Amino acid sequence: MKGKSPKRQWALDADLASAFDKLAHDHILAMLGTFPARGMVAQWLKAGVVEQGRLQRTEDGVPQGGVVSPVLLNIALHGMEQAAGVSYDPRGWVSADCPVLVRYADDLVAVCHSRQDAFETKARLAGWLAPRGLSFNEDETRVVPLSEGFDFLGFNVRHYGTKPLIKRSKAAVRRIRERLRTERRSMRGSNAPTVIKRLNPIIRGWAAYYRTQVSAEIFGSLDQYLWELTFKWARFSHANKPTRWVVARYWGRYNKARQDRWVFGDRNSAPTCTSSRGRASSDTRSSTARHHPMIPRSSTTGQNVGARRPCRSTRPADGSSKPRTVAARSARTRSCPTMTGHKPHASGRPGWRPPAR
Repeated sequence: MKGKSPKRQWALDADLASAFDKLAHDHILAMLGTFPARGMVAQWLKAGVVEQGRLQRTEDGVPQGGVVSPVLLNIALHGMEQAAGVSYDPRGWVSADCPVLVRYADDLVAVCHSRQDAFETKARLAGWLAPRGLSFNEDETRVVPLSEGFDFLGFNVRHYGTKPLIKRSKAAVRRIRERLRTERRSMRGSNAPTVIKRLNPIIRGWAAYYRTQVSAEIFGSLDQYLWELTFKWARFSHANKPTRWVVARYWGRYNKARQDRWVFGDRNSAPTCTSSRGRASSDTRSSTARHHPMIPRSSTTGQNVGARRPCRSTRPADGSSKPRTVAARSARTRSCPTMTGHKPHASGRPGWRPPAR
């Protein structure tokens, strides 16, 4: 498939119909031969399945989702390459005059030299699958040229002119968009840490799977889509707040490694942030400032009410040896909305004084 003029120009994109449900037990046991646990596997195949409180006998097939079901399917499909006509040279490479077959579970792709070769490969495999109780799903099995492309394991393999590219499939993009949209709807009324905890594993897993191929364009598109979902969640959670307040509450430069102020996070708990506009995901924790509580003063005496703040001694600016005592932790703001009647000094220095009588 590589190069400007590859020898194999056609692909057999095949799918097996109900592979786990129609797998023949006799063929599996015959393939196991003298395997020590052959009797245990035979008992497990005939044990039956409990569905909705009712026991159903299993005359053929294996439970899809069982622990050893994928292993048994691989045992039953062992030798498919030889049946398709694949051969190897002494160096271990596929011979130039035979097709190339790639299989994962019940999905397989055979890349052939011509359209006729692809149909012949399909006929050989159909005869080879019949004794195993399997057959092709004709609705999802097709023979296509590489210029048209095919989907395999969530990827789309296609020749663009003389250049082969592997991208994500359109079905995979629809699935991730639908999943993110469903998660966002289910978290209405939740707080920001819950949203981040639910979305981050999905983002990381999907990005880690598709990042090895051509993915920059789709990552940017999904990043924008995720920003729209989080923005809708924030506006729904604070319907009576203006847009600027919502943006200032949930978006900021949580990732100090880049100049990006559109990273979604929580300023109060500083959790791991979700994706931002222009990036697939971010693992950087936000560094939020911890504001110490402000101790009010009495309106008559001007002294601190309640617990006292620690003090420290500093040397005055004139260089004299007599130290002066100042508050170690002064107010971080110059106004306090919860304390009425208190105003900052006219000089702008931090601190509070009693109101004018």
